[in-house]
Amino acid sequence: MRALVVTQPGPIANRPLVAADLPDPVPGPGELRVRVRACGVCRTDLHVVEGDLPPVRDRVIPGHQVVGVVDALGPGARRFRVGDRVGIAWLRSVCGACDACAAGRENLCPNAQFTGYHADGGYAEYAVAPEAFAYTIPDAFTDVEAAPLLCAGIIGYRALARAALPPSGALGLYGFGASAHVVLQLARHRGATVYVATRGRSHRALAVELGAAWAGAVDEPPPAPLDSAIVFAPAGAVVPPALRALKPGGTCALAGVTMTDLPAMAYEPHLFREKTLTSVTANTRADGEALLREAAAIPVRPRVATYPLEAAPDALADLAGGRIDGVAVLVVDGAT
Repeated sequence: MRALVVTQPGPIANRPLVAADLPDPVPGPGELRVRVRACGVCRTDLHVVEGDLPPVRDRVIPGHQVVGVVDALGPGARRFRVGDRVGIAWLRSVCGACDACAAGRENLCPNAQFTGYHADGGYAEYAVAPEAFAYTIPDAFTDVEAAPLLCAGIIGYRALARAALPPSGALGLYGFGASAHVVLQLARHRGATVYVATRGRSHRALAVELGAAWAGAVDEPPPAPLDSAIVFAPAGAVVPPALRALKPGGTCALAGVTMTDLPAMAYEPHLFREKTLTSVTANTRADGEALLREAAAIPVRPRVATYPLEAAPDALADLAGGRIDGVAVLVVDGAT
């Protein structure tokens, strides 16, 4: 099969993601194999490729927003049938026995493994995953529309829950990439007023087009106090302005898998009066199922820039350079 592989992580400008011709993977017990049609390009993929996430394998195929068709089943796999359209997301497996798993917080499982990091992902013609961690893709979405929902959407959904947005509340989004442009649509559908702070002019224009009440620079205070804020930008310097913009009792959720160091903050303007600062870690399968149901009912319409599989290095470079409005998706084989 055709695939894009990382063997030696490094700056995306050095092209560490290389094309390879590999044997087709074989599904093991309880697994399914998917012929990949589309795979979303995520900032976490960039962290894997550049080594911001420490390598855990000698070679890995990135990609964890995979949409395709089941074409083979491993021994004992019965949840799906050959020909079903499914999605594969970041969370690949958990132990099922730890305190976190027992409490329904499998996203905090210390033994969790992740697609495109611990195991090969979707920058390839085929991908294998445990059937218990695959998702049925609603008919409301094309393959290309569905792909970014499997991480940008799911993480955005969990971040929105962690941000404790009250009904018809005021929400601030700091950074406006793949997740934020999905969250804006979810929050608007729930009756929220959304304010967007981001450095890119084209990103601000897209935010307003999608229904933001205001879009400005990160160092500009929004025109109204916020009930909740979500920081999607992987920059610790963004956190103090987000906290300062909160009402008393407000919540700020940090949604990045990595972030630069937070600067020193003054207690009174940033945290006093019962403001809450929280983080977001991966997702549960319940998050994924709930997001797909809600997104299909709205329906959410991701803004997508498509690239052929071989152009994955270009897509990642465009992502790193802030040149993508919405989300990038690799078109692999017969995508709709």
